[in-house]
Amino acid sequence: MEKLLKNELFRSFILSIVIFAVLMVGTATSVINSYWQGVLILCGINIILAVSLNLAAGYLGQLTLGHAGFMSVGAYTSALISIYLNLPFIVSLLIGAIAAGIIGLIIGIPVLRLKGDYLCIITLAFNEIIRVIMNNLEITNGAKGLIGIPLNTNLVYVFIAMIITIFVVYSIVKSRHGRAIISIREDETASELSGIDVGYYKVFAFAVSAIFAGLAGGLYAHYYTVILPKGFDFNKSVEILVMVVLGGMGNLKGSIIAAIVLTIIPELLISFSQYRMLLYAIVLIAAMILKGTGKGEQIMERLPFFKKKDEVKPE
Repeated sequence: MEKLLKNELFRSFILSIVIFAVLMVGTATSVINSYWQGVLILCGINIILAVSLNLAAGYLGQLTLGHAGFMSVGAYTSALISIYLNLPFIVSLLIGAIAAGIIGLIIGIPVLRLKGDYLCIITLAFNEIIRVIMNNLEITNGAKGLIGIPLNTNLVYVFIAMIITIFVVYSIVKSRHGRAIISIREDETASELSGIDVGYYKVFAFAVSAIFAGLAGGLYAHYYTVILPKGFDFNKSVEILVMVVLGGMGNLKGSIIAAIVLTIIPELLISFSQYRMLLYAIVLIAAMILKGTGKGEQIMERLPFFKKKDEVKPE
């Protein structure tokens, strides 16, 4: 089992190097212009958000709607550090991610005692509380938005952050900690009776998920250079959750593909600006129907590097 895991990690590493090389050559030769570089950056940020949420919602089985709240904590923290303390970009990203993780830890300890709809509602409320706070603080410039953020995010930073996120989440899932997290999703009572510290693993998965959401937020802030509280409302949380659900709960490769598709489709429909959101909604509904009938899985299985073994099965 360990040998198979190492082989898969090695293949993934080689694939990552190949993709990175192709992207660098494409940008250097202007085959990938500045517009599509921006789209790829957004794809990378959304992949980080979807993969991190999948740890809590897919593998742990805790449906949450507060991921945009953690993203906003990371975005505002890293942006404020860059503006007022003028620290290196990497440092500001790390501090923003840690801040989001701490908030996730503080929120997770009491909130994760709840289940199902109650947990969903509480995390949604947390998301709105964070947004309202950002909307009223003087240091964040309120509803006018925080401006003057350095433009530091580029394709290289996003790609490295994306690879780190995927590697960490994958490593957790394939470890004994991951098996404990999955067992909690399958049967929480049985897991507790088996000696698994359910509370610890719930908070652990929630906090790790929040850390990477904060990292994505920092990259987002330093790409757009202006951030508004309304950009992190519950609609953003729903958008991230849709990526996870469409790609498959407990399926990392599915989350990656769904994040890419749902980021690129609106850009492809930009020429139909008058009907853009309508067409996007139709495509999204069609995708969910295909997924529900099982035909979506058949299509996904034909894609390269997508195998059904990535789906998590109870042991």
